Order: sequence, then structure tokens, then C-alpha cells
Amino acid sequence: MDKENIKKCLIIYNPNSGKGTVSKYLEDVKQLIFKKNYEIVDIIATKGRGDATDIVENYPYVDLVMSFGGDGTFNEIINGNFKRKEQLLLTHIPVGTTNDIGTMFGYTKDIIKNVKMSLEGVEKEIDIPQINNRSFIYVAGFGKYTNISYDTPREIKKIIGHLAYVKEGVIAFFSKTKLYNIDYKINGKDYHGLFSLVLISNANHIAGINNLYKDIKLNDNLLEVMFCTFPTRKAIVKAFCLLKMYGPEKVPGLYFYRTNKIEMTINDDHKPFCIDGEKLSSNPLEKYTIEIPKNRPRARILVPKKNAKKLFD
Repeated sequence: MDKENIKKCLIIYNPNSGKGTVSKYLEDVKQLIFKKNYEIVDIIATKGRGDATDIVENYPYVDLVMSFGGDGTFNEIINGNFKRKEQLLLTHIPVGTTNDIGTMFGYTKDIIKNVKMSLEGVEKEIDIPQINNRSFIYVAGFGKYTNISYDTPREIKKIIGHLAYVKEGVIAFFSKTKLYNIDYKINGKDYHGLFSLVLISNANHIAGINNLYKDIKLNDNLLEVMFCTFPTRKAIVKAFCLLKMYGPEKVPGLYFYRTNKIEMTINDDHKPFCIDGEKLSSNPLEKYTIEIPKNRPRARILVPKKNAKKLFD
């Protein structure tokens, strides 16, 4: 057989994701991939933060990269892929704690079923936004609650899973809500205000909340941007109830935009941005540019047929 025609798949998995059970499924996963006419399946476990990015950036060409991990693992793989000269086809099997990306695509909690859904899925191109030149897949957030995913100790997440986030969320709910002095520019207009929460996303499933926005398309070259002014716990609860019922345009105290670029200056001390469930950097900045780059190709991904028509044009 001509070596150039041999189909190759690379599996990158985070051994710490979820409750650390991924490894016991890998042999069965390999057999499923072989049945799809792949001749070579390489498997690499990540060893620390940023490892998946380095692996994808430097690995020889393969026909498919399959990610096993949480949203943060897939974020690293996306970033590594954009550092390559030749982009690779990617797919993501969720085994993390929250799994917003996997849920959005229509995956279940059954790893083997998810692999089958992926391999039998369809190839789509997805917009990949950037915040200060760092790529993210579905959400960049700042303010109330957004630090929970990266501040929750990994050891606790491994023991009690999603309940670890619930625990930290309850603590955050009863803590004082801080309003941040923010200047921002969207669609050529300048704005200013005091805000407790900012979300910039390309998703319909965020922080475990499904259909936060209606009619989301992941390849429309647009970001959904939400600024919240809510200063009290009661206001936050009321706003999210109204948001689920009526959408962001009809919630008092919430400012909603669709754009492909936002420039923002945070004039107060603040915790780092959260991107795809992970900390953007250890040192928070004052100025941020979040955009979908005009001249960069979209990422190619395999997604289950289940939600493909709903999420892509």
C-alpha cells in the first residue's frame, strides 16, 4: 500500500479529565477508528497545561486529531492547530467536568457512543475567535461567576465532578457582587458603564445553560456579546429567568450585541478572563481585543449529525 495514502489518526487525551477514566476506553476506541479505514492510530497523553498545543503544533500530518478531555483540552488543540502551516481535521470527545462544547454538539455521557457519533458525523467549518491573539472556541467571560471553573481545585473536581462547580457557585452567589468600570467599542460606537458580568461567545450552551441565545450559528462570522449591570443576587436570578424565557434583547439591565470585533478597557483591578473554562493568563490586562479574524481560515471539525444543521449554515 502507498504510504502516502495510509489514513492516520492521532488521539490526544487528558488523563486528568473527568474522573480520570479515559484510558480504559482507548483500546476499544482504536478498534472503532480502524473500522473506519484508518491504518495508524497514535495515542498521546498530555502531561500538563499547554501540552496539547505543543503536540498538535509539532506533530507530522495526520488525517484526524481526536481530542479526549474537557473544554480546555480542546481549546489547546485548536490553538496548536492554528500554529501549523497545514491545518488538520479535528474532533472532540467530551470527558471533562462541564463539557459545554460536547453538549452543544450533541454528545452524550457515553464515550464509546460519542466516538461512533463523531466518526459517522459530518465535517464543518467553525469560527474560532481570538482574545488578544489567543484563540478560544466558545466563550470568553469576565466578572461574576466566571472564575469558578479555573479557581475550583482539580482534586475536588476529580472526586465529585460537576458538584464541585455547584459548590463554588453557591459561595460566589452569596458573595458581594462587584461592578467594574468598563469602556468598550462595538460596531464603530463607543460605550461606557458599570458591569458585573461580560460574556463574549460563539455558542448556544454556556456554563451548563442550554440555548442561552436563540438561533446561534457557529459559522456566521459573528460573536454574541452580553454586558450585565446587575448589582444584587436577586437581580441576577431574575435576569437569568427572563433571559431563558424571552432572550437577551428583552432583559432590563442587559446589553446585547452581535459583532465580529469588540475592544474593551477594564478600568478596575480584576481577575483574569476565563476562556473555554480556563484562565487566560496569570496577569490580568487592562485592554482586550476580542474578534473573529477576517483573514484566518475557520477550523475544520467533525461533529455529530444530530445538531449539525441547527448549529451551522
